[in-house]
Amino acid sequence: MTDAPPPDDEQRIGLDLVAPELYAPVLRRLALVALALAFGIGVITGLLFDVLIGSVAGLVVAVPAVGYAVAVRRRRLWLRGTTITARTLLGARLLDIAALTGVELLVYPGRLSRLVLRLTAGPDRQIIPLAMYTDAGSGRELHLLGLRRLADALVRSELPAAPAVADLLVHQLRAEARDAALTERPLYRAVTLTRAKDYVSPIVLTDQEIATLL
Repeated sequence: MTDAPPPDDEQRIGLDLVAPELYAPVLRRLALVALALAFGIGVITGLLFDVLIGSVAGLVVAVPAVGYAVAVRRRRLWLRGTTITARTLLGARLLDIAALTGVELLVYPGRLSRLVLRLTAGPDRQIIPLAMYTDAGSGRELHLLGLRRLADALVRSELPAAPAVADLLVHQLRAEARDAALTERPLYRAVTLTRAKDYVSPIVLTDQEIATLL
């Protein structure tokens, strides 16, 4: 007999814009190439000098690349109820949306523009990627279930700005569900809104700008 599954709002919902499983093969190839390169450099350096120097040279090449691949592969972001968990190489950080003291939408402009949600709860802060778009009009957006659960969690916050962002996510959810064109999607319009400003640094959307996206 198996245990009953937890309620829907308590299930763990991934918030990764790009699932680690999609780029895991690339990371494995990177690690293998780094190991092969490190072995070659180590052998050549060892023949020219000595084994110890060759070993050190090989490690200098291999450790950063393999360490990066492992760190990226381990990195995950998920939501359970109102608690966001961010797993890193060294552990995990928790942030309770119900205890928010700050919520902001930020756009990182560029050839590949990124829109993120920055949540603050006391001394803790967490960035949640919502979408990224190219200048050519293609991109990737957070999946429907992630948007839905994130919006549900935000409305539980007593922070006045949180329901407005939740409403924006619901409008995005509806646009994605009906497969609307990018120009009809609030998250894409948020990015295009900032492109006219010709900024390089991250741009924080104002309450008035968020209201125009609904």
